[in-house]
Amino acid sequence: MKQVVVIGGGIIGLSSAFYLQQSGCKVTVIDKDNFENNCSYGNLGYVCPSHFIPLAAPGIVWQGFKWMFNSKSPFYVKPSFNKALLDWGINFVKSATETNVAKSAIPLRDISLLSQNEFLEWKKIPGFEFAYEHKGMLEVFQTEAVAKHAEHTVSKGRELGLDVNLLDYEALQALEPQTKINAIGAVQFNCDAHVYPNKLMKVLKEHLVANGVQFQSGETVVSFEKENNVVKKVITDKHSYEADEIVIATGAWTREIAALVNAKVSLMPGRGYSITLENSDYKVNHPIILAEGRVAIAPMDGNKIRFGGTMEVVPTTEKPQYHRINGILNAVKDFLPEFDIPKPAEEDIWYGYRPCSADGLPFIGRIKKHNNVVVATGHSMMGLSLGPGTGKLVSEIVNREATSMNIDAFEVERFG
Repeated sequence: MKQVVVIGGGIIGLSSAFYLQQSGCKVTVIDKDNFENNCSYGNLGYVCPSHFIPLAAPGIVWQGFKWMFNSKSPFYVKPSFNKALLDWGINFVKSATETNVAKSAIPLRDISLLSQNEFLEWKKIPGFEFAYEHKGMLEVFQTEAVAKHAEHTVSKGRELGLDVNLLDYEALQALEPQTKINAIGAVQFNCDAHVYPNKLMKVLKEHLVANGVQFQSGETVVSFEKENNVVKKVITDKHSYEADEIVIATGAWTREIAALVNAKVSLMPGRGYSITLENSDYKVNHPIILAEGRVAIAPMDGNKIRFGGTMEVVPTTEKPQYHRINGILNAVKDFLPEFDIPKPAEEDIWYGYRPCSADGLPFIGRIKKHNNVVVATGHSMMGLSLGPGTGKLVSEIVNREATSMNIDAFEVERFG
């Protein structure tokens, strides 16, 4: 029986463990925390084939410079002479082109649809309930400039075979009759679904434990025992683990862990914030993205509504800037004027670090130096959406099987 050690207890790590265990591997998952404090919990739960445009897209660089010194801006890069940030920034600028967007669309679509299909398979497992709803998503806009971009998005989405429509104000408001929307229209992505992340992560872990996957919490990987081009052991600050295959799925911390096996991954943490209201008087029927405000909203699990956003490219050691939640709440108020949400106490504000690749595509595959190490990370804001699909691909790679889709675009060391 093949012994696989998965490093990382977020959705990518646990999804990888799910498919590896199904394939007959003996799996151990190691997490530096307690499996309950990662970016897989506080996100908006989108399962979104609609997100076929990567973060590194034309216009974002100039917009980022304009936003850089605004503490409430949706996209913020903390200025630094940190070499990793400078390398990532150079690669990001080079990738923010129409060419990158065009070549990224198909692999992003394919892994999104693969993952969505796997979510549907998970739903069939007895007791595996995670509040999956296929209601679509609305990307709401207020300006003519974004309306023009929306027309292009609809055209490209249809070209990719996705169910997407352009709505005028009346059609948009008819879909959300409970509250007034300050907008001129929306893109309706009928291809999208959403889940309640907290419930998903809980039931996934329970399923893995029940099926013999071993969990080791509170252990930080500090080194690897190597022999020629193979890693023999994973060494933490507490124990060591023999392994036939290793999966590095450590999210925003992957660059440092991958460096221990001589792999260079162009990735930086992108911190985001969210708040969740339970039994709120404010209701929406569909997941909604506020285009100009770069804020996401999702109704969840029957009685909850979650608001999230911002992208802070900062070190994981940087203290959270809780005041940035004001930018999210102001955008919500601008688009949904009847939503009067006060700033919550700091303990009620969630934050987490998304693993942002320099070109907006994930890293999935084997590394060059050691042939039994697989990396799966860099999903930016789409980790939960792409979790099951990535886990299936990881299992296929570990077992040296044909992959369910072409993964050339996800090559781990593509930045050299």
